[in-house]
Amino acid sequence: MYDEIRITDLEVFANHGVFPEENTLGQKFVFTIKLYTDTKLAGKTDELENSINYGDVATFVTEFAKEHTVKLLESAAEQLAEALLLRYARVKGVSVEIKKPWAPIGLPLRDASVKIERFWHKSYVAIGSNMGDKLGYLDFGVKRIDEIKGCRVKRVSSYIETVPYGGVEQDNFLNGALLVETLLTPDELLAELRRIEIEAHRERNIHWGPRTLDLDIILYDDEVVESDNLIVPHIEMHKRDFVLRPLAEIAPYAKHPILGQTVQQLLDKLEK
Repeated sequence: MYDEIRITDLEVFANHGVFPEENTLGQKFVFTIKLYTDTKLAGKTDELENSINYGDVATFVTEFAKEHTVKLLESAAEQLAEALLLRYARVKGVSVEIKKPWAPIGLPLRDASVKIERFWHKSYVAIGSNMGDKLGYLDFGVKRIDEIKGCRVKRVSSYIETVPYGGVEQDNFLNGALLVETLLTPDELLAELRRIEIEAHRERNIHWGPRTLDLDIILYDDEVVESDNLIVPHIEMHKRDFVLRPLAEIAPYAKHPILGQTVQQLLDKLEK
């Protein structure tokens, strides 16, 4: 549970709208912003550097809304939420509500509005390579993930050498694990990881075969995801020593949302 810093009914004259006259003439928009954070340190120290300057936030919202003209309130809210999360390191999540007074729909109403909430998410990613410059490929993968807009690599395990999994004859692997904080959805994150694999010349010719770079989402918050392209938690993570060992190094108490056991418990069970 996070504390809140709230800015209520900030009025901004901007040029958002579907109709050309809205983009030309502009109108008033009303913003209510909630910043989800931890205020305890600021409360204990009474120092602004340990909090979020809501005056600076209000100025940033005003300037951003004026400079980034869009047609839809949904787009204005989405872009602003992302910008706030990327700008203010202490912000863990945001609520953005944008009201449009006297929206031009030909009916009597006070305003139309859009409200969204967005948060940083914790994802654990397994990384591996068993072709060419293995260490170079792993370091490349870490660097490229950290460069994704809306992602930041917070922790990297040591790399371990492991034997191949799946029965295909091939060279040993280097494996590791990352903690990635991300604004992306699981599917969006997967698409970015696949793009990075392609940049590393990954080819998918043999199931469980050799690869220059392998990037897999192991956990994403405590969510369970089942789609055509992605299953989270990774379906075989509890069976894989090469996943659990580096993961236990950086997140021993992360819990499998289905099995209800921590990473360290799963590893201990596997090693018995």
